[in-house]
Amino acid sequence: MPSTELDTHEKALAINLDQTIFGSFAEIGAGQEVARWFLQVGAASGTVAKTVSAYDKEVSDDLYGAGTRYVSIQRLEAMLDREWNQLLTQLQKSRGPSTRFFSFANTVSARNFAGTNECHGWIGIRFQDSPRGEPHDVILHVSLKDPSNVLQQEVTGVLGVNLIYAVFHQRETKETFLKALLDQASVQRVEIDFIDVRGSRFGSWNSSDLLRSLVLEGLAEAVVLPAGNRSGPPNELLRKRPIVLAPIVVDLQPTHREILSSAISRLKAEAGEGAREPLGLFAVSTARPDLLPEALKPIDLPRDVEELRKLGADVLISSYRELYGMTSFVNRYTQAQVRFAVGLPALISIFSEAYGHLEGRLLEALSRLFSQNVRVYVFPLAVSALQASPNLKLDASWQWQATDGWISADQLHPPPPLGHLYAYLLASKFIVPMRDAV
Repeated sequence: MPSTELDTHEKALAINLDQTIFGSFAEIGAGQEVARWFLQVGAASGTVAKTVSAYDKEVSDDLYGAGTRYVSIQRLEAMLDREWNQLLTQLQKSRGPSTRFFSFANTVSARNFAGTNECHGWIGIRFQDSPRGEPHDVILHVSLKDPSNVLQQEVTGVLGVNLIYAVFHQRETKETFLKALLDQASVQRVEIDFIDVRGSRFGSWNSSDLLRSLVLEGLAEAVVLPAGNRSGPPNELLRKRPIVLAPIVVDLQPTHREILSSAISRLKAEAGEGAREPLGLFAVSTARPDLLPEALKPIDLPRDVEELRKLGADVLISSYRELYGMTSFVNRYTQAQVRFAVGLPALISIFSEAYGHLEGRLLEALSRLFSQNVRVYVFPLAVSALQASPNLKLDASWQWQATDGWISADQLHPPPPLGHLYAYLLASKFIVPMRDAV
């Protein structure tokens, strides 16, 4: 087994020197940075059958077909299909018995001159695990975070080399494979927020597990797991949609679904007729809250996420513990309304947190949370629940009233001066009391 402690140059050279690996490169939009690595390290004739870069849209349509967006999974799949079929047609007879073929492709929107575009791309590879073997695919969606086009091209090249090397040498476990993809890079430079693998060698790699692992292994800040057969990266699923997020920090409860449904109905009523249908997501954090009482059992990530999806619910899995982190993430993709649906205990937790890691403490946390048309729908708490659970007892300085055995957000009164800020948020409708108990 080749060493896993290789830099990008060494990985590209190791592939070039392996006489059983041979393939083609098709790259659009961020230079030919992946092919360049193999061409510059030496012995490229041992690996490179062809490189192509169809930058012009008419040329791209002629090669890969019209009718799809140029930076999309459909365009990437068309590129892989054409380049793979051409590779086998031309070389299968002469090289097939001794060669593991591959076709690498990417279509990327790197930073334009004005800095006005979304910087992201689709990257994929089709490869054989053995000569004359069946084809296997790995498809990634990436979000490019570097501030310049040159740096984005550079990290695309590193990621591409990592992918090619990993499919041939680092597939022992999905964790090993995923970590290898950002070798010599970081999530601060590029996020991988979607992955799809196809082929018998990936038979035990569940797609939901892979997406969760992107967050758990630090390759993405968040991913979306839609219900049913839909799939895609956050920039497609969340784009320009009104969003309702229902954070879940403890074991899945039947009322969570009712809370989300009620919040979606409330947002529909606010938006009025003709507005786009809100997208409701349960928000599950991979971070373990430091202040979570020991008596409360943390979520079982694989089990609870799949249970939510079986109920027809979409799920956002993120590394954010605080709600304002989720706000920042969602606002990358939509300027429409964003609403959180939480219970009263969650609101109390927000105002009880010290936020010592922020310069502005609570004020900074709230300003981040309520940016860009964000509101928090707060569902009432039963007095019996408050009295029965030691974990929900309020400090004596907090006052409250109840109606028919329930405490709503506007019946909760933090002590001054915190109470003045709380009253302002209520009056300004940043905090919206939900009267119906669920």
